[in-house]
Amino acid sequence: MSHLKLFAATLKWHGVKLLEKQDIARKVFLHGLRYASSGTSEPFLSGSNSNYVEEMYYAWLENPKSVHKSWDLFFRNANAGQAYDPHLPNQLERKASFLQSHGLAQTPGKAEKLVEDHLAVQSLIRAYQIRGHHVAQLDPLGILDADLDSFVPSDLITTIDKLGFYGLHESDLDKVFQLPTTTFIGGNENSLSLREIIKRLENTYCQHIGLEFMFINDVEQCQWIRQKFETPGVMKFTNEEKRTLLARLVRSMRGRLNVLANVIRKELEQIFCQFDPKLEAADEGSGDVKYHLGMYHERINRATNKKITLSLMANPSHLEAVDPVVQGKTKAEQFYRGDTAGKKVMSILLHGDAAFAGQGVVYETFHLSDLPSYTTNGTIHVVVNNQIGFTTDPRMARSSPYPTDVARVVNAPIFHVNADDPEAVMYVCSVAAEWRNTFNKDVVVDLVCYRRRGHNEMDEPMFTQPLMYKQIHKQVPVLKKYADKLIADGTVTLQEFEEEIAKYDRICEEAYTRSKDNKILHIKHWLDSPWPGFFNVDGEPKSMSCPPTGISEDLLTHIGNVASSVPVKDFRIHAGLSRILRARLEMTKNRVVDWALAEYMAFGSFLKEGIHVRLSGQDVERGTFSHRHHVLHDQEVDKRTCVPMNHLWEQQAPYTVCNSSLSEYGVLGFELGFAMASPNALVCWEAQFGDFHNTAQCIIDQFISSGQAKWVRHNGIVLLLPHGMEGMGPEHSSARPERFLQMSNDDSDAYPEFSEQFEVSQLYECNWIVVNCSTPANYFHVLRRQILLPFRKPLIILTPKSLLRHPEAKSSFDEMVAGTTFQRVIPENGLAAHAPHEVKRVIFCTGKVYYDLVKERKNQDLEKQVAITRLEQISPFPFDLLKEELEKYPGADLVWCQEEHKNSGYYDYVKPRFRTIVNHTRPIWYVGREPAAAAATGNKNTHLVSLRRFLDTAFNLEAFEGKTF
Repeated sequence: MSHLKLFAATLKWHGVKLLEKQDIARKVFLHGLRYASSGTSEPFLSGSNSNYVEEMYYAWLENPKSVHKSWDLFFRNANAGQAYDPHLPNQLERKASFLQSHGLAQTPGKAEKLVEDHLAVQSLIRAYQIRGHHVAQLDPLGILDADLDSFVPSDLITTIDKLGFYGLHESDLDKVFQLPTTTFIGGNENSLSLREIIKRLENTYCQHIGLEFMFINDVEQCQWIRQKFETPGVMKFTNEEKRTLLARLVRSMRGRLNVLANVIRKELEQIFCQFDPKLEAADEGSGDVKYHLGMYHERINRATNKKITLSLMANPSHLEAVDPVVQGKTKAEQFYRGDTAGKKVMSILLHGDAAFAGQGVVYETFHLSDLPSYTTNGTIHVVVNNQIGFTTDPRMARSSPYPTDVARVVNAPIFHVNADDPEAVMYVCSVAAEWRNTFNKDVVVDLVCYRRRGHNEMDEPMFTQPLMYKQIHKQVPVLKKYADKLIADGTVTLQEFEEEIAKYDRICEEAYTRSKDNKILHIKHWLDSPWPGFFNVDGEPKSMSCPPTGISEDLLTHIGNVASSVPVKDFRIHAGLSRILRARLEMTKNRVVDWALAEYMAFGSFLKEGIHVRLSGQDVERGTFSHRHHVLHDQEVDKRTCVPMNHLWEQQAPYTVCNSSLSEYGVLGFELGFAMASPNALVCWEAQFGDFHNTAQCIIDQFISSGQAKWVRHNGIVLLLPHGMEGMGPEHSSARPERFLQMSNDDSDAYPEFSEQFEVSQLYECNWIVVNCSTPANYFHVLRRQILLPFRKPLIILTPKSLLRHPEAKSSFDEMVAGTTFQRVIPENGLAAHAPHEVKRVIFCTGKVYYDLVKERKNQDLEKQVAITRLEQISPFPFDLLKEELEKYPGADLVWCQEEHKNSGYYDYVKPRFRTIVNHTRPIWYVGREPAAAAATGNKNTHLVSLRRFLDTAFNLEAFEGKTF
């Protein structure tokens, strides 16, 4: 404990409790000072010394600026109060002895000087701990300050005259000062001369390592870091460790290739063959450039002689987009191993300096780090800080001093290190790993280095950074620097170094020769997340069929009953929720489900089958529209909750439902990564409104839509996107189905060949599935089908809002029992279907608009003349079933009706496919809202007027007479 804290705590030892109110604080404070303990010697806090302090205290109360700043600091801390320390009596005696040994105990002036000097030294030590990194020698090039600021903090002793800042002088340099417990620079010594204190602080904080940690609000964590870096001689390596480090430097390559070759241990010949432009691809899909490919490999950890599995995630050029994906996969791997403390699985994220500072998803990912359902128990972030972003100078690329400042938001320590000092880098990385293992918190290692060449093989950096690259061209490579150092100190000989280089050259030459024999590229060899046993040995589905998705009525009833109950005793729920649960029970008794109950049944059935279900997103526990209520809250006990889904059976898979942070990009990426780890889980992400998925567009475009084509990576993630035109405005209406349909890979002009396996084969060949269900039963079935398929594809579900409580939007158990299945198309089954040749018009639609059409048809008494057919699965397009429908009504007008505007929604997708089915012999007319820039109107009246207009057109049987398609 420092002198300052000792003094304040001593007052408490004398029975003083300093309160916040000044008048009480004054009386109590001074009473403590007047206390005199028994003993032969006069204690420091009594007698003349006490009178002196009392005078100082009164002066301070009148005007804090009237006393020396060290006293001001002391009295402020004293008034704030400190914790009692039972060892204070002994510490007080030691302090008194220390004072007397300096001949100052009885002299107020000398006592004040001693106290001031010790406080000053403690402030000096703290200054280095807080700001030493600003003057650390971090830039290998020596031309820029890593913090973008050449300002030298005035409280660091960079020159002797700066001692005056603390009221110290050059004559004080050889005085001995007792060290506070907040530093470890003394090692086994309790006191050092001021000269030695400054020297050790300089060595710790101002050389090749810069430490940022004093913003952390946990004293234990700060002490841990201080001990790791301040303890004298702590950063020492054995000769064997140095030789190993040199050998690793010999093997170093550029960027991602270095990770593949030397960390993951990918075979060199497979890396070399990637550079052959004549290499043919053997797998389906388009593939990706070599710098984006991932890898999964099991190797031996030579330190422990145990196997370790390494997975390098494939990633796009969209910088930092892979961060939350890695975190999600890490979380899943921990979950399936029961690794709740992160002792078996961990993640390491590699960043670039410009991207780390510039990409918002970095911030989103950090904010997931300590959330219960998202934490990975600490991540090591390694920033490769080239001090440049492509061609952009860091002074133009960020407003923060360091590229790593974003990490401060989660109290992650930041270790800056000059990357031209390999031993410093190794030590910092070792401490980072130990930090993560000790505290299960994130940590950042900032490797301050330089990019020897341009952004890529053909880039010329001298165009934009001439001074930097003039220096880089002069720069001695780190391998030579370190080799020269070890040769000079006798750790290795020049001959041993040259032999190491020759040895690795031979390894590379032999691998390059073997690589010429590879004429075919197998992308599967670069898979980052294999699913052992799910596919056959060739990586293909074990079958091309899907069993019925219905379940037994007993199972439906049991799930319905649990969904209607509170399976925890003495649990008080909200009265409104009691009504909802009673309504669920009534539906179960009547063999009927609404949307929420159908979802409950699908999820619950998987849990019985051992399939983990995870639902994540903003407010998903209750549901944005207050329909789900998967987490019940005790109305009288804070944080007491109940998840009935986890009480279905004694032996069941766990159900995870978790409200996310208010993030789409980061959270969707996380759930994508979670779904990547295992095919035997249903992982769902729900947008609060479908409109909001566009802030996660990068994850959708670069991973979900194209992930299999680029990386042969299957993924079964489910996106639940609330969608529907209801006059709620342009940001609460549309999930933008047109975007998903535009990115679907089926060919609108190719007429397919139909077979018994057509439905499943079509699903296998698509890149994702887009559905807009109109019934709860079909929603139930499409969720069930997602897991029962022999492969995995992303599933995009446009979910309803008003249909959640629509009286007609209910399904019978008969539509969900064993033997039933998902209906890609729901054909007309009313009067029109019984006399198809009399039908004048067939309206094709999808989703909620069906209920508007049915109501209007009944109002106009056109149930015999107009058939309404629903597309439940929009993509891949159900050519086979729609062909049957079109042939069923040969004399009818064909109309596509949608509630979305013409330039959005589905029309541009379905029109050419309908035309392909009829071989361009019949038109498919459009009915719906006119094109618009905004997705929907925010005016309720405008919404209703446009609805009325297109419903009138839909049932005007002469609307298209005389018109040319």
